[in-house]
Amino acid sequence: MTSRSERRPPRRAVAASARTRQPTEVRRRLIVEAAVPLIAERGTAAVGVREVAAAAGVSVGTVTYHFESVQEVLSEAMVLHIERYYAALSEAAAKATSGPEGLRLLIDALFTDDTDRHWRMWFDYWNAGERDQTFARGQAERYERWHEEIRALVERGRVEGEFHCEDPADFALRFSALADGLALRRLRQVPALTVADARRHLRRFVDAELRGTAA
Repeated sequence: MTSRSERRPPRRAVAASARTRQPTEVRRRLIVEAAVPLIAERGTAAVGVREVAAAAGVSVGTVTYHFESVQEVLSEAMVLHIERYYAALSEAAAKATSGPEGLRLLIDALFTDDTDRHWRMWFDYWNAGERDQTFARGQAERYERWHEEIRALVERGRVEGEFHCEDPADFALRFSALADGLALRRLRQVPALTVADARRHLRRFVDAELRGTAA
């Protein structure tokens, strides 16, 4: 689920005489927005201040003026992307007419031809949590909200008589763990895993756990 803004080509640097002075918060946002597709394509380890400046169409000095380090830019970019990504998933689930449809929409959205970019950034975010407690707390909160969305869909399906589950919260934890594992396999392709197969594994898990079948 990659937004259009994440697929825009890098901006060309603008001559100083042609630049319009912008408020600090606007310029910071512009720089962070430009960093999102860079990280999604290359990973944080391969993105430096020069690449960010070129993508944003500003000078290196502008980046260092607004941010203490390139890591600060990359950190804000990861958070921005992840919040957008899960907001889109939440919106899709909210439109579902039933619990089962909501889970199907989530599964379809988790694995598409575009979502490798998201998963690359998600695992970078995950790794950052090992070094930075702010990231660790943010990721824990994100998992809590994600688990709650899944739990709510399962509970909804149970009320509708479609699902049979004694502990929707436990199911949510295991569903998200399987999704993470499939995403990592999908990124590394060892062994190979297609989008269709990743979706099929999740659907089989849902059927086995909530419907007593593995169709």
